[in-house]
Amino acid sequence: MTTTSGAVRAYHPAQLGTLAVIAWSGEHPDDERDMPFLLAYSLGDGSGGPEAVEPAARQLLGQAGLRVGTEYVDAVRADALPITLLVEAGQAVLTMPHLSAQCAVPPEWLTAVGERGHVYFLFATRPWPQATPGVPVTDEMLRDFVGDEEMLSTAAHCLLPVRQLR
Repeated sequence: MTTTSGAVRAYHPAQLGTLAVIAWSGEHPDDERDMPFLLAYSLGDGSGGPEAVEPAARQLLGQAGLRVGTEYVDAVRADALPITLLVEAGQAVLTMPHLSAQCAVPPEWLTAVGERGHVYFLFATRPWPQATPGVPVTDEMLRDFVGDEEMLSTAAHCLLPVRQLR
C-alpha cells in the first residue's frame, strides 16, 4: 500500500525578521495621475538569516492568496483576500494573516490614494537590509531596489483597495 504525505510547512514569522513598509507615489504608464505604491519587505534579520526570508515570505503570501511573479492580483474587484489597508491620520496600516505593519505616508501619496482609492502593493520576497526603519531612504535607493528585475519577478503584486475611517 502506498501513502502520500500532505505535509504543510508551518509559517514561522521569526524567519521574516523585521518587516518594514514604505509608501511613495509616482507616474503610472496608463494615465496621467500618480499611482500610490506600498512596499512591504524584510530586513533579513530573522531566525535563519537572509536565506530564510524568501521561503517564509512565499509561504505567507500563499496563505494570503497572493502569488509571486510579475502579474498582479486585483483585490479592488475581488474581496476574497485577507489583506486590508487602512489609511488614517497620515498613516497606512497593512494587515495580513500573521502580521500587521504601519508607516507614515507623504502628502502626495495621500492625494494619489484619494484620486484612485487603491494602491499598487508589492511584497518583496528578497530582503532589503539597507532600508532600516527610521533611516531615510533616498530616491536612488528606492529606485534601485524597486526597479531591480529580480526583485520584481520574485515579489507579489496586488492592487489593494484603501479603507478609511469615516
